[in-house]
Amino acid sequence: MAEPLTQTILEKPIHGTAALRRLRAVLPEEMRGRIRSARELGQELRDAAGEGVFATAVPVLDRLLDGGLPRGQLVELVGSRTSGRFSTLLAALAAATGAGEAAALVDLGDSLDPESATALGVDLSRLLWARPARLKEALAAAEMLLDGGFPLVAVDLGMPPVLGGRGIEAAWLRLARAARARDAALLVGSPYRVTGTAAAAVLQAGRGRADWMGSPRLLAGFTARVELEKCRGRLPGQSEDLRLVVEDLPRPSLPPRRPALPAAAPAPAREHARPPLRAASA
Repeated sequence: MAEPLTQTILEKPIHGTAALRRLRAVLPEEMRGRIRSARELGQELRDAAGEGVFATAVPVLDRLLDGGLPRGQLVELVGSRTSGRFSTLLAALAAATGAGEAAALVDLGDSLDPESATALGVDLSRLLWARPARLKEALAAAEMLLDGGFPLVAVDLGMPPVLGGRGIEAAWLRLARAARARDAALLVGSPYRVTGTAAAAVLQAGRGRADWMGSPRLLAGFTARVELEKCRGRLPGQSEDLRLVVEDLPRPSLPPRRPALPAAAPAPAREHARPPLRAASA
């Protein structure tokens, strides 16, 4: 009569990989492939969630997220109007399009300035810009873009109030599943937490403080503290400073003296585009 399976396994106490090999050796061949260790199962789940990351070109975020936006997952960046949230989204889009990838921006807040985006390095020929009027339209647009195969989709929800309603939480979960199915990176910028349990990682950007230089004082940029509030598989609480600087800002200097000129009619006023902000390297 054959020995009981438990007796065969427990004759000598063994642990770890050796125990797993011993167990597989006594199981029928059709069952061996179904046995997983905790380490193997964790790796399979990570592989199923997405392969690799999208580097954002914002060193603070790349460090907090272990290299960049995880493919196949939803990351939420929470921040107010002066936190640098939208500039961070643009930096991620610039990194993707600059590397030759297609990307999409769902701009519920209608915040994109194409000239400033180009100055930051966004290749507009590789960017699809959607401008929905309502939150449900933004969610539907993001889902269609993920299903359409865009490897990076950024969604900016503008400023409060962000209107919700029944079924919104289910819509975020559906978006997270769509990102996982397409192995795409989904970055959501919001004024407060909205994605619930659908987010694999949540970053909170504090209110920025202005950095000034020279006399007369000119705006050089601003700094905001970014904290990792949630990240699957990691302890939250890490934080770093995100510094955004004004691109191509002239340094103050005294103009050369010129001889006085006769009075002339004033020139018509010209509109000057707002200088773009870019993330400073750390």
